[in-house]
Amino acid sequence: MDDPLNTSTARPADGQRRALILGGVLIAVLAALAIVLVIGMRLVDRVTGGPTPQTIASASLESMRAQNRLNVFAARYVSVTTSTVSRFGFSSKRTLILPGDVRYEVDLSKLQPGDVRWDKQTSTLSVRLPEVEIAGPDVDLTAAQEYGEGGVLSTLTNSSEQLDQANRAKAVADLRKQASGGVPMRLAREAARQAVERSFAMPLQAAGFADAKVKASFATDGVPLGGERIEQSRSYNEVLEEAARKR
Repeated sequence: MDDPLNTSTARPADGQRRALILGGVLIAVLAALAIVLVIGMRLVDRVTGGPTPQTIASASLESMRAQNRLNVFAARYVSVTTSTVSRFGFSSKRTLILPGDVRYEVDLSKLQPGDVRWDKQTSTLSVRLPEVEIAGPDVDLTAAQEYGEGGVLSTLTNSSEQLDQANRAKAVADLRKQASGGVPMRLAREAARQAVERSFAMPLQAAGFADAKVKASFATDGVPLGGERIEQSRSYNEVLEEAARKR
């Protein structure tokens, strides 16, 4: 008896891949972050007599951690999978075309004070980011297409169901494999770096540190963090309580 199930390697459909940066989401996040940090800097000013890059970075860190997960990139992929069942000298083949959407996210809650350092000599804030994570794929069943016939084997056995299950499993695995490719991961990591750099740079510039630079990187980049570790970030309630005690 022949092998009961042979599944071919899934193939991405040419010209079907598209990627886009979630600009609207990032703008909303940055705007909300800037508003919160303006309030925070005023509170810090009341306690310390003036904001410093370290206190601003600490407030930025706390605000970003509160954002939890940040969607930095999204892409759609298409998988084309063909499976074959052979039994009793008969064969049945079916092809599935399945599109799916994938999101690239950064878990900002993983940021710790040790991941943010200020170098006074170069006026540079270094930030080490958690790795980009892939969420999905969210398959679009309404756009799925199937081709092929079961023939005699389909009548005698449950080969059609086997083919459908094999194709779906293989397609989902292939969509994730495409999403983990070098090009989309590089685009997602760059989008994450830019978003986080802007999030830390905006309050620094608003506080008058126009020369301050922000450099975000990932642990896998192998870039050492220079400068001094910022102080443990405090909640705004703690800052208010300290200000009240000093009145």
